[in-house]
Amino acid sequence: MTGAARPASNRQQDEAGGGQGPATAGLDAPEFVSANYPLMIVGVMAASLLQILDTTIANVALPHMQSSLGATVDTVTWVLTSYIIASAVALPITGWLADRIGARRLFIGSVAGFIFASMLCGLAQNLGEMVAFRALQGVAGAFIGPLSQSFMLDATRPSRHPQIMAIWGMGIMIGPILGPILGGWLTETANWRWVFFVNVPVGIAALAILIAYLPKRPRRKRRFDITGFLLLGIALAAFQLMLDRGAQADWLASAEIWVYLLLTLSATWMVVVHFVTVPAPMFERALFADRNFTLALAFMVVVGIVMFAVMALLPPMLQNLLGYGVIDTGIVLMPRGVGILVSMQVSGLLMRRGVDARAVVASGFLIGALSLWQMAHWSLEVDEFHIIVSGLLQGLGMGLVFIPLQISAFATLRPALRTDGSSLLNLTRSLGASAGISWMTVLLARNIQTAHAELGSNVTAATGSIVDFSTTDRFQSLGNTAMALVDAEVNRQAAMIAYVDDFWLMMWITLAAAPLAFLMRSAKGRSAAPVSAME
Repeated sequence: MTGAARPASNRQQDEAGGGQGPATAGLDAPEFVSANYPLMIVGVMAASLLQILDTTIANVALPHMQSSLGATVDTVTWVLTSYIIASAVALPITGWLADRIGARRLFIGSVAGFIFASMLCGLAQNLGEMVAFRALQGVAGAFIGPLSQSFMLDATRPSRHPQIMAIWGMGIMIGPILGPILGGWLTETANWRWVFFVNVPVGIAALAILIAYLPKRPRRKRRFDITGFLLLGIALAAFQLMLDRGAQADWLASAEIWVYLLLTLSATWMVVVHFVTVPAPMFERALFADRNFTLALAFMVVVGIVMFAVMALLPPMLQNLLGYGVIDTGIVLMPRGVGILVSMQVSGLLMRRGVDARAVVASGFLIGALSLWQMAHWSLEVDEFHIIVSGLLQGLGMGLVFIPLQISAFATLRPALRTDGSSLLNLTRSLGASAGISWMTVLLARNIQTAHAELGSNVTAATGSIVDFSTTDRFQSLGNTAMALVDAEVNRQAAMIAYVDDFWLMMWITLAAAPLAFLMRSAKGRSAAPVSAME
């Protein structure tokens, strides 16, 4: 069903509950209107949150999957790798598919496919089935994030874009925090299969809302750049494989990792040359001619490194070094989500009142750096209060960064470029998260070894310690036990030093990003979209 353009006096009524179709072009009118705008937002957000949750919810269930599916420690990680690679490869074609078959059809089909793949994952009987179904889930889920963002922008008046991006950003930023908590709770109280089954009822409800109230958007004929897609797909897949397999294969000491690295570099170089020279590339070059959008891509990498690497490091640190349980870990990490909720609303309000987005982004990075500075002063004696305070501060900082960054990135883009732009922003955030997690994990492992060697060299009989370690062999098994306890404590101290080193590095990265926010332009307007044939 296609709606006609509405008079200006009816635009607010349309947005709240009018018919579907393109809105009349105006200074403060949505591009397209929904028959039930609030309910449409609920459906879009539910679908988006499910997709984000599934990037982390299965992590804690891997040990249970390993025994149930007959996998090994090395092979079970393909449950995560297959999802990440499939999602990364599919993301870049979101804009082309949306133009080709229609954004409404693609969004609804993606949600339906995601629900179906989630059900298959829960029913998987062996590792091969699980990997295949997770890849299907990754492909279907890849389109949900960009389309949810572009639909929420298109169906909302420009004056309310900061608020609607704050709502969308909540799911994007809180999903990775809630994922491990919800996954751990479902695994402990029910079964690991419910990590996937939980998507089905919520997804069906979201799907019903989208079918009823998602507005139609124009389609346009667009040539598919098969060469660019293949080259980019090879680069992304090789990059993700290098990151995921690096730790197990000992990085550049392995021929396998060298193959992935060479594929990544060569394919990336070829796709850049291809993109610059062909007349109709996969992404319109106008995207990269926009300074705000290009800088937003770079900032998304920083957000991915800082936000997601911290969330990957903290749970094992709390559980392995400080003795927290799964539920207790979730409780002390939850204030980070509270901080994000609060600051996203504050940033949306500041943007609506005309506060310079660049100042808000820079302030967010500075607050995030302050939280990492606090974390860099932790020890094995750190208490819950300091963990909660630093997490709350980090959430406040990241929330202040995310929304103004999204608004600035899209403010000067034509609406027709939003889907492609959103897919690129999602892709760079995902790549930043993957690279950041791998980078920080590698540094953690190496710094643990370095710190252990330095600490261990001082645990000798010549240090003047109360215990003379040179005589422990006379106590036979008791002496061996005592030395094992000493070594375990050295390991704990070395691990804590390594975590602190990671926090210091992330603090300097965040500080370096803060002044770069002022390179962005303060955009004041937005272009109108040409309306072509409807779906």
